Amino acid sequence: MKAEKVRNLTDDELRHQERELADQLFKLKFQLNMGQTESLKKMRGLRKDIARVKTIARERGTAAGATEKK
Repeated sequence: MKAEKVRNLTDDELRHQERELADQLFKLKFQLNMGQTESLKKMRGLRKDIARVKTIARERGTAAGATEKK
């Protein structure tokens, strides 16, 4: 998922996307521990996508806080 695509999401969509990605990561970790999958690339990609979503959500939060202080 590209950062541009994430930036176009609303705040609610961001929270939903983060939960969905975290759920996918949990399922992949569970499968890895059970020996059913070896998709480390997919796990790495999911972690990066989660980081992107959290970063953009944080940027929006700090931008909103900065405008309130002025």
